Amino acid sequence: MRWVIMAERSFAREVEHLRLGEGDVFKGEAILAITKGLLQSGVSYVGGYQGSPISHLMDVLSDAKDVLDELGVNFQSSANESTAAAMLSASVMYPLRGAVAWKSTVGTNVASDALANLASGGVTGGAMVIVGEDYGEGSSIMQERTHAFAMKSQMWLLDPRPDHGAIVDLIEKGFQLSEASNTPVMLQVRVRTCHMHGSFTCKDNVKPAFTIGDALNNPRRDLSRIVLPPAAYEQEQEKITRRMPAAIDFVRDHKLNEFFGPEAGKVGIVLQGGMYNNVIRALQYLGLSDAYGNTQVPLYVMNVAYPMIDTEVAAFAAGKDAVLMVEEGQPEYLEQALNTVLRRRDINARVRGKDVLPMGGDYTAHVIMKGIQTFLEDHDSRLLGNRPPVPDAADILSDPRVEKLKSVVPGRPPGLCTGCPERPIFAAMKLVHEELGEHHVSADIGCHLFSILPPFNLGATTMGFGLGPASTSAFGGKGNKRSIAVMGDGGFWHNGLTSGIGNAVYNKHDGVFLIVDNFYSSATGGQDILSSRAENKDRSTNNPIIDAVKGVGAKWVREVDRTYDVGKMRATLKEALTTTQEGPKIIIASSECMLNKQRRVKPQVARRIKDGKRTVKERFGVDEDVCTGDHACIRLSGCPSLSVKQLDDPLRDDPVATIDNSCVACGNCGEVSEAAALCPSFYRAEVIHNPTGWDRFKEKLAMGIIRMLQGRRDTRRVAMEAA
Repeated sequence: MRWVIMAERSFAREVEHLRLGEGDVFKGEAILAITKGLLQSGVSYVGGYQGSPISHLMDVLSDAKDVLDELGVNFQSSANESTAAAMLSASVMYPLRGAVAWKSTVGTNVASDALANLASGGVTGGAMVIVGEDYGEGSSIMQERTHAFAMKSQMWLLDPRPDHGAIVDLIEKGFQLSEASNTPVMLQVRVRTCHMHGSFTCKDNVKPAFTIGDALNNPRRDLSRIVLPPAAYEQEQEKITRRMPAAIDFVRDHKLNEFFGPEAGKVGIVLQGGMYNNVIRALQYLGLSDAYGNTQVPLYVMNVAYPMIDTEVAAFAAGKDAVLMVEEGQPEYLEQALNTVLRRRDINARVRGKDVLPMGGDYTAHVIMKGIQTFLEDHDSRLLGNRPPVPDAADILSDPRVEKLKSVVPGRPPGLCTGCPERPIFAAMKLVHEELGEHHVSADIGCHLFSILPPFNLGATTMGFGLGPASTSAFGGKGNKRSIAVMGDGGFWHNGLTSGIGNAVYNKHDGVFLIVDNFYSSATGGQDILSSRAENKDRSTNNPIIDAVKGVGAKWVREVDRTYDVGKMRATLKEALTTTQEGPKIIIASSECMLNKQRRVKPQVARRIKDGKRTVKERFGVDEDVCTGDHACIRLSGCPSLSVKQLDDPLRDDPVATIDNSCVACGNCGEVSEAAALCPSFYRAEVIHNPTGWDRFKEKLAMGIIRMLQGRRDTRRVAMEAA
């Protein structure tokens, strides 16, 4: 079977904007603007690992191969974040500008070893880490910030004001800052920033002045930049005595931080660059700014969140009664630093921050507005003047209309997509648990993590991407029951092969390891990986997972090449949990990610129908006369297309199961019903577009037989009623 490359979103058309030159106006999404900024800065190489909110950046770079090749830029899709961070070592000895990207903070955690070494030895060329700061309401990870890592390793942290021109300019200045201080920099962009649309005036793209080829042909070695004692001790001192002062001088001299509003005032606001748009909107709500940033309150915008520029914040706070520090997340690193700076200089401005703003949580415009309002009421109430009352969040939530809405709108926990091939895996696991009892299940990062939620309620822990198998290491001894570990193919190639499967083989772990192979790194956007079954002219794919696990010594390995076969999945899981063979039991369960499949297949089907070709589309349904209304099918599936329907029959009070139009005909509902011996109410129908003459004849014959049988049934019913 021929597969095609399939990612979450194609930027093949948009990447042509990357060719814009001096004076041209770029319009589009910030992710594309970031890429343009890299090319305008003369970057030599780019790498990274996909993950929200910067998955699209990796997709853009992949789609922009022709543009990158023209400029001589080497792009690598990294196996994980640690691989990407280690890639920046090219900038240690050579004046090569390099950039890598990943989702933070989890990606930074994975990359920490390489980053710490990079920051210790320092760099010759500009090195930039673009982190998607996944914090707040839209986040899918633990609530932590990148700031702590930047301070720990003394890497400069850029937090650009959400404006295309400001971001692109800070990328160019960021490389210069890195080179001026021989220190890697981190550029953090939040979810809202990444998907923001805007414009900026372009510059020409720049070919690297020093190329990868130049480096290979002229190898260099500087012992002072290699992290080994005694150089490592000197590097620590160099950070303090030379690199930090050089960075502070550069930030101050090039005015990377910005001042807005009046120069004088009783109060002022110090804020992270990424908070700028929400602060302006909050001030707008309070009547203290317009939508274009013309604020009546002095603002000091820290586009460089670390290091803090002491002289700038001191000058800003001098003569003010109080300043408000708007810093999203905790701990309050910036607030503490600001207090230290002002107290050491005997500046008496009071510092407010987490006492009027939440310690944790997403700093929306409404949250910031309440904090600024309290701050101004305490320190400069005249600024507020006469203003319309702003409804409080508590008032909104207590509105009777909201309560009524909550009673009719059901809760919507995150779950697997319609037709997801992972759904039958966990249905089979539930059936096995009913037979053999509950087992300890370690989950992993990825779509399969949703099995923790209803209706499956499986999984006790999740410790990191590809660490599902490693999470069961403590349960490796023999017992009455075996542990079960789950991870996806993306996690497997990220680090699960060594930290999970290899570790289990080496330690003769007696547990069960389930690898979900859905042909892509689906949870991060559908990118190809080593085991993808797509044909990819730029990457090596079609490398089977089974070869890898057997290559590290696994003996008991089973493949289920169609996960929708719930019966086979259940039997394989049961065998793994009951076999007497020692060592890890590995199951590779494979079926294509349905979301990517639909993106691939739907255009093909639509084209066939439009061209007048015979096309068969499958649909599944529930026979209302047969359905008993016990809804066991829903409890074992949880498919979004499965719902309930109230019948008009007065003798049947219970609603029956029904399948809506979102059904993708995966057949899971029927397979689950058959495996669990539930009921025969599910049926499969074929909808034929552009039918042939033979199709029409068969349809006419079938309908004739059906009408005959219906007539016979009606005749018998009348006879019985007459009797």
